[in-house]
Amino acid sequence: MGERLAGRVALVTGGGSGIGRATVLRFVAEGAAVAVLDVRGEAAAETVALVPDGSALALTADVTVAAEVDAAVDAAAARFGRLDVLVNNAGTFGVLGSVEVIDEADWDRCMAVNVKGVQLCSRAALRHFAPAPGESAGIVNVASVAGLVGIGWASVYCASKGAVVALTRQMALDLGPRQVRVNAVCPGTVLTPMSEPLLAVRGGGDLAAGIAMTVEKYPIGRLGTPAEIAAAVLFLASEEASFLTGSIVAADGGMTAG
Repeated sequence: MGERLAGRVALVTGGGSGIGRATVLRFVAEGAAVAVLDVRGEAAAETVALVPDGSALALTADVTVAAEVDAAVDAAAARFGRLDVLVNNAGTFGVLGSVEVIDEADWDRCMAVNVKGVQLCSRAALRHFAPAPGESAGIVNVASVAGLVGIGWASVYCASKGAVVALTRQMALDLGPRQVRVNAVCPGTVLTPMSEPLLAVRGGGDLAAGIAMTVEKYPIGRLGTPAEIAAAVLFLASEEASFLTGSIVAADGGMTAG
C-alpha cells in the first residue's frame, strides 16, 4: 500500500482483534515490522498469520504484569533489532455501573488494564527507543470518547480513558526532549468484539437495536470501523505527524462536536 513506516518497528498491544488487528495490518502494509502483543496468545498468532512471513511476531503478555510486559518488549526488540513505535491499544470496557454500585475488584481491574498497562508498556518500550537525529519515536495511546465526555453507567471506563488522555499530554511534556512524540486517538463507537456485547445490552439484548440507538448520537450517521481508527493511528505514528505531540484526536464521527 505504501512506505509510510518503511524500516520502522512497531509494537501493538491488544493486537489480536478489533482496532489492534486493523492497526497491525495497516502498519505492515506501510512497510513496518510489527510485534503483536495480546493476553490471548492464539489471537496474536491469528493476526500474525494474516501478514507476510517474517514481518510480524506474536507475543503473549498481560499488560498489567510488569515482568510479562518487559519480557515481551525485550523479545520484540531482540527479534527486529530496534523499536520505534508503541501503540497502547489493549483495553477493557470493564463492568457497567455508577460509582456507588461498581465492585472494587471490577474498578481495579479496568484501571489496571487501561491505565497501568499504558504506563508499563511505555516504560518498557522507552528502554529501546533510540531515534536518529531528525527522526522521532512515537507512542500512540488508544483512549476513547469516554475520556472526553461522560457516558451513562460507564463510570470506571470513563475514569480510565480520561486518565489516558491526561497521561498522554503529560508524557508528551516529559518525552519531547528525547525525540519521542506521544499522542492519543479517542475513537467513538466502533463495531468490534469488545463493543458488540455492550451494544446488545443497550438494545435490551438485541444487537441491531443497540446499534440503531447508538448511531443516533453520531452526526455522520453510522458507527466507525477498525480500519478507520487504524488510519488515524498510522498518521500519528508516522513522520507525517512529526510536529504533533500531546495531541488528542477524536475519531468519532462528530459525536463530541456538539
